[in-house]
Amino acid sequence: MKRLILASGSPQRIQLLREARYDFIARAASVTELAVDFLTPGELTLLNACRKTFAVARTEPDAVVLGADTLVAFEAAIFGKPANLDEARRTLTQLSGRTHEVLTGVAISNFSERRTLSAIVESEVRFRRLDADLIDRYLSRIDPLQKAGAYAAQIEPGTVIERIDGSFTNVVGLPMETVSRLLGEFGIHPSDG
Repeated sequence: MKRLILASGSPQRIQLLREARYDFIARAASVTELAVDFLTPGELTLLNACRKTFAVARTEPDAVVLGADTLVAFEAAIFGKPANLDEARRTLTQLSGRTHEVLTGVAISNFSERRTLSAIVESEVRFRRLDADLIDRYLSRIDPLQKAGAYAAQIEPGTVIERIDGSFTNVVGLPMETVSRLLGEFGIHPSDG
């Protein structure tokens, strides 16, 4: 049976794969995420997902390696993980009462088979109107510095999110509907236990 490796240390991605009953190990890829302005947000997430996947797949050529990268896009701005709490506050203030896109690039590779499958998944997220007090209370309950867009869809989603059109798990950080389909192409399926 092929081994599945998640090229990430993200607690959210690990939890989503566990909840879906996949047998895997997590190994964070030691690559710096690129931020370039000549790619669309979707292309950028796919580039970073491929870089993470390939960094781990090179050292584990017989394994099936899954990498992902998530960004929040609003108008012409792209929001990754904020550098500090002030940036997190500014991000949530900008997104307040508006709709933005969450894009995740997914890359799955098996080097020994010389095979890679990839996808870009987009969900639309409508935020509630947020005042400064609500933003501060919310930021005290999550770790915004580890979240694209400075929010965590899986923690008290109704606090900031009014509506999600598309995959909820994509907004969390790993679009499981797409991931499950692509892993199935490699013969990787959830365990029965």
